[in-house]
Amino acid sequence: MSEREKPHTFVVYVENKPGVLNRIASLFRRRGYNIESLTVGHTEHANISRMTIVSSIGEGAAQRVEANIYKLVNVLSVKDVTHATTISRSLALIKVEALEESRHRLMEIVRVFRARVVDLAPRSLIIEITGAEDKIHALVDVLRPFGILEMVRTGQVVMRRGALERAEGSSPKAVQQDARHTGQKELPAVSGANALVEAEHPGSV
Repeated sequence: MSEREKPHTFVVYVENKPGVLNRIASLFRRRGYNIESLTVGHTEHANISRMTIVSSIGEGAAQRVEANIYKLVNVLSVKDVTHATTISRSLALIKVEALEESRHRLMEIVRVFRARVVDLAPRSLIIEITGAEDKIHALVDVLRPFGILEMVRTGQVVMRRGALERAEGSSPKAVQQDARHTGQKELPAVSGANALVEAEHPGSV
């Protein structure tokens, strides 16, 4: 009996090197897992990017995927934050048919969902909404009867609540790779906040 699949969210820190995204996507493809949401962007550290990946897989498979991503070249750290307390946001732009008689109702819907109109044309308008996936799904469902002409959505961006995110993002692998790049002696494996301090101020821990 196969294990029950549910969406898992992985936060991955990588070096800005060619081919990193392809290697991670290929790992999911080889195992037959579909990537449902993927975002990549710069972080507070130069030359390091952060990926947020959402894929529906079983609990055991998620642990194996997490371990295998960590083994990839240029991956500094990876964490499955599915069961953590997080803030999750997505953005959507929705172009809706807006005839004269329906515009007042559409503006009321925009107000209720705390979205905003970013473009207004004679027969359409574009609505921008930022929020959790459920909120965006709900707005889309309400707008469908009016006629959605076009829609584009970003993937999810996720951040753990509290002060744990950055500390856990600094792994022994990240510290050791930084040491090799700067020509310093490879540092012993440390964890948590000490890893961050040691990476930024060698010898202070």
